[in-house]
Amino acid sequence: MGNLLYWAVIFLIIALVAAFLGFGGVAGVATEGARILFWVAIILVVLSFIGGMLRRG
Repeated sequence: MGNLLYWAVIFLIIALVAAFLGFGGVAGVATEGARILFWVAIILVVLSFIGGMLRRG
């Protein structure tokens, strides 16, 4: 799970650097990649939390 957030931060940094240097296309793609990885990580955290709650009964 932490690995997904790590890659989301890496893509966000790439997007910021690319935007600063004027590479709009690369910045847009990196931003979308970061956004997708972030939401996948959030969904997995929520599912893990719900699964843990159901196991405890």
